Amino acid sequence: MRITNAAITIGAAVLLNAAFASAQTFAVASIRPSAGEVQFEHDGKTEITPGTLTMRDVTLATCIKFAYGVKDSQISGPEWLQSEHFDILAKADAPVAEDQLKLMMQALLADRFKLSFHRQSKELSAYAMTVAKGGAKLKESAPDTKPFRENSAVGTVVKAMTMKEWADFISGPMQTPVVDMTGLKGRYDFSLDFTAYLPGGEKVMNVAFDNANGIMIAAMQGELGLKMESRKETVDVLMIDHVEMPSAN
Repeated sequence: MRITNAAITIGAAVLLNAAFASAQTFAVASIRPSAGEVQFEHDGKTEITPGTLTMRDVTLATCIKFAYGVKDSQISGPEWLQSEHFDILAKADAPVAEDQLKLMMQALLADRFKLSFHRQSKELSAYAMTVAKGGAKLKESAPDTKPFRENSAVGTVVKAMTMKEWADFISGPMQTPVVDMTGLKGRYDFSLDFTAYLPGGEKVMNVAFDNANGIMIAAMQGELGLKMESRKETVDVLMIDHVEMPSAN
């Protein structure tokens, strides 16, 4: 049998396409109902190591945010996207970067949750995060500091976080897009204690969202030297066309 150059080219293309498809999907993935609440966390807990994604007590909205780089306010779909909680363990065949894990999560959402959506531009209320008069009260992280964040009943401790990452994080509990306009480019260590800003000096952050946003805004300016200004922002919203509870493992 004679093998032509064209056949070799086609065969190589098939192998490359197969390898590319494999690189876009997890080798194994387990999705189960949440085994327990992660306290003080709006989005559960996500841990990433090269090639492995571990998510505890997360909603489907949390998974979509991770996969597509959007915020809660940029997802429009059924209520259970925010109410049903899952534990997810997904592994690749080999170590891969976080950006690749996000692509794999996109494929997992389409396969196991049958997720489909279209994008639509909408004007939403948002906050612009800027440096307040007097300057930011942030400590620049040492070069080898590992990124870390942990919430408590009345605050949060942060290490090696960029201002964009911080803006993305607080947009969740504030339920409003937050845009980083600080101009600060480094990674920073800081802590935020809401105690002095809580009504009556309560010891637990358990107030209505309107009040919670006001407390967050006051604490950020007082503790971090960061100002929050209300504005309108045109953003892409993911309009969910179809989604199902996950298929069995």
